[in-house]
Amino acid sequence: MIALRSDIEFTECEFAEAKEKLEREQFTLGGNWDYDRGTFDRYLDDERKVWLRLPFEVITGSIDVDRADNNASIKFGTPFVLKHLYQEGNDEEATVRLAGSVFDQFQSPADPDARVEAVWIDKAKHALAAAEHVLLA
Repeated sequence: MIALRSDIEFTECEFAEAKEKLEREQFTLGGNWDYDRGTFDRYLDDERKVWLRLPFEVITGSIDVDRADNNASIKFGTPFVLKHLYQEGNDEEATVRLAGSVFDQFQSPADPDARVEAVWIDKAKHALAAAEHVLLA
């Protein structure tokens, strides 16, 4: 993981407005969001192993992505780029869950915080500049 300096760090804005603007720049709300924090994520490679993340915390209200009248205000943290290296294929030692009806076939990442090459840092900086432009305009 590589932290990136950014003018959006500590910037406060409305969640719904930030989400709308960032979606135009190919960011999505990260799957790890909660009602009081989350990230806007953009993949940088076709395999979706290298990501630019814009973390945020909720300062008022709460996030509810199913509501159009979302009233949350957020504050951005330090953006970062990271790379996940996954083991390819299914897990040969997959385990049966609970009643055995669901099979855990996916392997753990081979390296969830792999070395990020300079080309990805440059791409991340470019994508971050686009995010800064729409958020701070």
